[in-house]
Amino acid sequence: MLSFFLASLLLAVAPGPDNVFVITQSAIAGRRAGLCVVLGLCTGLLFHTAAVALGVATFVQSSPLAFSLLRIAGALYLLTLAWQSLRSSESIPLNRDDGDRLSARKLYLRGIVMNVTNPKVTLFFLAFLPQFVEPAKGGVALQLALLGMVFVLATAMVFSALAAAAGAAGRVLSKSPRFAQAINRVAALIFIALAAKLLAG
Repeated sequence: MLSFFLASLLLAVAPGPDNVFVITQSAIAGRRAGLCVVLGLCTGLLFHTAAVALGVATFVQSSPLAFSLLRIAGALYLLTLAWQSLRSSESIPLNRDDGDRLSARKLYLRGIVMNVTNPKVTLFFLAFLPQFVEPAKGGVALQLALLGMVFVLATAMVFSALAAAAGAAGRVLSKSPRFAQAINRVAALIFIALAAKLLAG
């Protein structure tokens, strides 16, 4: 379990769509917004854990249509976020009160959708979690669920630290109107790149 937890920490630190998403949202709207997104992302990881434990992931992996539909939905959502970021950069400067205007519920749901609509997370869990299961001890589904929750804990720790750091940096740099526009445009480009990567498979 300790080796699994350490591996999970390293995987959470490695650059990927979710931690990049946390950093950009925290830098744009503040630490509070970033933490709400982190909570949503971790809830999405629980969904993927359940999918693997219940065997649903096997169906997604074997169904090209289901996998494609999830990828398209995820890409469209990322493109929507990119469009919103571009509109923000062209209209008003970055406002550190954005995290207050956006409800915690909306930010939380944004994190869930971002994570759940990425079928690669389910497939990653399907490949990663079973490596630490010991069938001889029985309760394979329960072991998978427990490993998934440990992975969520490690991810929450790393992502919360990223949200705090990015939020603090954004608070300092947001005093510059040019930075406000630049960070929104960079965020839009990141979302577009992530959408393209997701569609490319």
